[in-house]
This record gives sequence, structure tokens and C-alpha cells, in this order.
Amino acid sequence: MSTRRIPRLTHLQFLVLGLLRDGERPGRAIREAIAAHGVKRSAPAFYQLMARLERDRLVDGWYEQVTAGDQAVTERRYRLRPAGARRWAEARDFYTTLIAQARPRWSDA
Repeated sequence: MSTRRIPRLTHLQFLVLGLLRDGERPGRAIREAIAAHGVKRSAPAFYQLMARLERDRLVDGWYEQVTAGDQAVTERRYRLRPAGARRWAEARDFYTTLIAQARPRWSDA
């Protein structure tokens, strides 16, 4: 078995970083996407998660003015940073390797 370390990402961080691999998104869209995977977070809990990802330099966040109906609103948008992409890929590779190593033992059972 590999001596590689377990990734330093939670399952929710892995999901959020994975969602941002396709490009920048507003916080609202990220919350909707994680809810579709069965993860519901209050707005404050979600934005605390995103603040930690920003603090760890895994994502960039900024405010942008958008129009909703006839009203201008400010939304928080996020994009994946190179460090976030690397951390996501490391976690994916770790679990992919772990599964591949375990498969022969599962098929012998």
C-alpha cells in the first residue's frame, strides 16, 4: 500500500473545488450544485466554508454587480486558483489509487 498521506480536503471542499474546475461561479450557483448532491448548508455556513478556501488560497472570491429583474444586486463570485486545482487533483489521484489497489482484494473475496 502507498505511504502517501490522506488528502487535506474534506468531502465538501473536494466537491466545491471540483465544481469550480469548469470556471468561475456565483456562490448561489455553488450552493445549488452542492444541494443537488444532498448537501444543504445555511448561507452563513456556506460562506464560512468559502472564506476558509479563500484564506487557504485555494479559491479567489470577489463581489460583482448583476441585475436581477429590474434591480441591481451584488453577488459573490468564486474561481479556482492553481493551488486549489492541485489540491483537488492530489485528492482525486489519492482515492483513485486507493480504489485501484483495493480492487484485487475485493475480487478475491
